[in-house]
Amino acid sequence: MQNHLPIVDADAHVIETEHTWDYLEPSEQKFRPRLFYSPDDATRQYWVIDDKIRGFRFPTLSERQLREFAQRAGRNFETPQAARELDDVELRLKHMDELGIDIQVLHNTFWIEQITTRPEVETALCWSWNRWLADVSKKSKGRLRYSCVVPAMIVDQAIAQIKFAKENGAAAVCMRPLEGERHLSDPYFYPIYQTAADLDLAIAVHIANGNPENCDLYRLAPAGRFAQFRVPTVTACFNLLMSELPQQFPKLRWGFIEASAQWVPWVYREVAIRYAVSGRTFPKNIFEEYNVYVTCQTNDDVPYIVKYAGEQRLVIGTDYGHTDPSSAVSALAEFQRMEGIDQAVKERILTYNPKELYAL
Repeated sequence: MQNHLPIVDADAHVIETEHTWDYLEPSEQKFRPRLFYSPDDATRQYWVIDDKIRGFRFPTLSERQLREFAQRAGRNFETPQAARELDDVELRLKHMDELGIDIQVLHNTFWIEQITTRPEVETALCWSWNRWLADVSKKSKGRLRYSCVVPAMIVDQAIAQIKFAKENGAAAVCMRPLEGERHLSDPYFYPIYQTAADLDLAIAVHIANGNPENCDLYRLAPAGRFAQFRVPTVTACFNLLMSELPQQFPKLRWGFIEASAQWVPWVYREVAIRYAVSGRTFPKNIFEEYNVYVTCQTNDDVPYIVKYAGEQRLVIGTDYGHTDPSSAVSALAEFQRMEGIDQAVKERILTYNPKELYAL
């Protein structure tokens, strides 16, 4: 079609399977995660590392169960299993064509929490995942890009894997809002940020939480995953805007992924107040000035958010492969049909902004 703007899904996923760990070296096979399920409910599966349940895996639902679940939720998140697990890359690309999506940036599912306390295990599993996604990206001929995972406990290894990923289809470096006992403005992570900046890779802060104590505090609370994963992501953005990171790495782009964007005006105002009190100069548009991008959702008040984030800092995703409150595989098509949003703003959110964030 003439004048077709490529539609970019800024937040899609891959569901890890036992095949993910086939990329471990022979000496690393002892670290291989094992997949177990409850005898009472075969849809509930768990990754086990070092005899502990680790990482994250959504319930394995049949197509019929997915359809019924989607109908109850009032959202479409039906995806073929071989596509969401990337056993069949061509099937994934075909489904993207049906959804009107040209490029997807893939984020992990497994690393939503801390997966191990042993650096050598984290290093091996990150290598396997990144090699797997490198193969997937190559098979997709560039339509499937990814946010590489890094062993944050060993910075030198993290840098080596970032360099490998850059040469093999990565568009970003995944960082959790909390990494163990450290927040993202800890100077410990500066070498990772410098490497990402040098290689023109974004830092993708996807909803997650690498602090076990913080996760456990809310595990059974009514706030549940909202408090475990979304709130730390918003706090991480606030922390970034208050920190020296934008001055230390002025060219580095930051994406805050899957926490919606309705919180942007609140954070904007809170940061502005604190800048004024401390005598700091508040930028005219702090999100644009500091290269901060945020994923919005179709149920966000986008025109209102644009007043604070600006037209150039919102992106949107489908959360392809997941079945949580952010998931809607038809979200990008729905967004294109939404009324009350200027067409030029839609084009920025669907095409130009994600291309800039991920240097596509």
